Amino acid sequence: MPQQPPIRSTPARPSRPDASMSLITNVMDHSLDDGYAEAAERKRAAGEGGMPKTLRAKLGLAGGLVLAALVVTVGAAQARVAAPTVAKEREELIDRIDRETAAADKLEAAVDELRDDVSARQRKALKQSGGNDRADLVGILSGAAAVHGPGVKLVVDDAKEAGTGGEADPRQAAGFSDTGRVRDRDMQRVVNGLWQSGAEAVTINGQRLTALSAIRAAGDAILVDNRPLVPPYTVLAVGDGDRLSDRFQNSPDGLYLNALQENFGIRTAISVESDLRLPAAPSVIVRTAQPSTEKGTS
Repeated sequence: MPQQPPIRSTPARPSRPDASMSLITNVMDHSLDDGYAEAAERKRAAGEGGMPKTLRAKLGLAGGLVLAALVVTVGAAQARVAAPTVAKEREELIDRIDRETAAADKLEAAVDELRDDVSARQRKALKQSGGNDRADLVGILSGAAAVHGPGVKLVVDDAKEAGTGGEADPRQAAGFSDTGRVRDRDMQRVVNGLWQSGAEAVTINGQRLTALSAIRAAGDAILVDNRPLVPPYTVLAVGDGDRLSDRFQNSPDGLYLNALQENFGIRTAISVESDLRLPAAPSVIVRTAQPSTEKGTS
């Protein structure tokens, strides 16, 4: 009985490492879509694709390349030539800004000096107007004279997270531009509340307030008599310390400040001080009101 040849088993082909990524493999192997490949083949068969065949077309292509290279070269050369001029103009502009800034600082210093001189002359005139207690009282109440005495110190500051924003801003609907920021209207209420509670003289960050003072906003900054302030805002009020503190905290404006602290994180701190020193106002010039010369009738 003839022997059958042994059956040889065909070794199994090892699987590809990327067999599980058939979609990515197909994209890599066939990067060009079949339709584009057929269109390119038809162009090559018709002699339309590839480099230009005629001498005229070749010359046109060479001319275009030369023109593009010329434009790039001329642009680079012009930029290189203009660089020193631009740098010089920039230096001249910086020097001009420095000179104008120095001149503005000098003028501001002169204005401050003249303002101090006017204030000193006003205080001197008040003292020479009679030399009595009434003249001193007028100087204190008008803000023309520096004062000292017991009172309260109130510090108002933005919330810690002020300016970080959030999904909901309950103050936005009421006209506030940012949660946790102290606004000019907040400081207006604080100052008015202190006056109504019995304060006799008030300053904010060293700025003496008078009947002519204005607390306004310029963007996000708070201005007192057109001078910008930086938080925290320290309010000093001369008066009967304990009574002034109690009356203010129980007043509508004090409760308003407390609501800002509880609802929006505004930081506040109030303390009674035994002696506060407040400077005189820079200027108490009155432009409209005139003293009355008519005598009252009995």
